[in-house]
Amino acid sequence: MSQIPKNESKSNSASDDNTSQGTRDIGVLAFLAVLAMLTINSGAFGSNDSITSKITNTAEITSETDDFTGKTVTIRSKPIQRLGLRSFTVKDRQLLGGKPIVVINASNVPFDLPKDGNTEVQVTGQVRELDISKIERDFKLNIQDEYYKDYINQPAIVARYITLAPKPGQVATNPQQFYGRRVAMMGKVKDIQSPTLLKLDDGNFIGGKDLPILFSQKPKAAINEGQTVVIMGKVSPFVATDIQRNYKMNWNSDVKRQLEAEYGNTPVLIAENVYP
Repeated sequence: MSQIPKNESKSNSASDDNTSQGTRDIGVLAFLAVLAMLTINSGAFGSNDSITSKITNTAEITSETDDFTGKTVTIRSKPIQRLGLRSFTVKDRQLLGGKPIVVINASNVPFDLPKDGNTEVQVTGQVRELDISKIERDFKLNIQDEYYKDYINQPAIVARYITLAPKPGQVATNPQQFYGRRVAMMGKVKDIQSPTLLKLDDGNFIGGKDLPILFSQKPKAAINEGQTVVIMGKVSPFVATDIQRNYKMNWNSDVKRQLEAEYGNTPVLIAENVYP
């Protein structure tokens, strides 16, 4: 019986290994391609012009109030103190001597401040001089004057959008306080696994983990590795059946099984909008 020469045997073995690796790579690529196709893709994703990714420093508003009055801004800051039922103050704590700014919630959606003292909030609204009667008239609000006596005629933001703004590492390491809540999260894109699945890293949270991001709709704008973006969505534990039902994901059984194996019961941000 003839024998296979050793060099030919090694060559065949290497060929088999390469073929096996190639098959695995093709399988992974096929899975990601299927995931992208089966993720719902409808509506004007990312087209909400009322929110902006351009962040204004609160110190700019207090020092250049005339330039900002009447304009819409977006700020990210840690809340300092609650005022009454619908308002609170914010200040950039890293700036010594900075003045607090009153944020008045005119969104018609109640907002609970974070309890941990370390989570920022993102606010979008119009900068106004704090004149109670004018703000009540213009925004159809009923404001309790006694809470604002120390801030009259100072700059305020009448907010039409307020949300939590935690860092990705905060959510990844301590998700319980964020489950079920919408957040606006800024971070650096990494590990793009498909057009609808990636991870976000804030780069600053010591000991934190990257947070998986699953888009409920395929974003129209291209998102690149290493790009800093603001992503808005709801934090959820990754339970494939619940996510598939709640967001009408058209996953087949193979995609669902692989997602569960990779992310089952870990926190994930179900992204609704992204701002490069």
